[in-house]
Amino acid sequence: MKKMTLLAMYIAICVIGSSVVSIPIGVAKVAPIQHMMTIICTVTLGPIPAIIQAILASLIRLMMGTGTLLAIPGSVIGAVLAGMLYATTKRHIAAISGEIIGTGIIASLVAVPYSMFFMHAPAVSALFFMPSFLLSTVTGAMLALAILKAVPTRYLAIQ
Repeated sequence: MKKMTLLAMYIAICVIGSSVVSIPIGVAKVAPIQHMMTIICTVTLGPIPAIIQAILASLIRLMMGTGTLLAIPGSVIGAVLAGMLYATTKRHIAAISGEIIGTGIIASLVAVPYSMFFMHAPAVSALFFMPSFLLSTVTGAMLALAILKAVPTRYLAIQ
């Protein structure tokens, strides 16, 4: 029950934070709070809750009009890779690296055909989304790192 409550709080922080701190860049919205919360969720609750958090927060933001369809591949791919790397190493830097590589690089490349198919966007360069995705995820990763360093690990663990 504690894990579900914490997951719900993480989703709420993500949705509210991404609504407040969101910078439109082209068809994408830079939302670093989404990435920050994915990393924190990965470290505190594990990979599966982090993926659930990424999906639900993205869908809620989409329904509220504060996110775009690009939030789904952006957040989920990053959460999967962050979760996989953190699960194998148990190191914060692995979760951060997974989120940056998963969202900033892989998801930005997936976003090109995804946007053409789901958003009926015109064909663009394979690197079109990479600057905004990287800006968003690196900013979120820096915020997550600051929080993870500031808060003692014993307070992040669920008993």
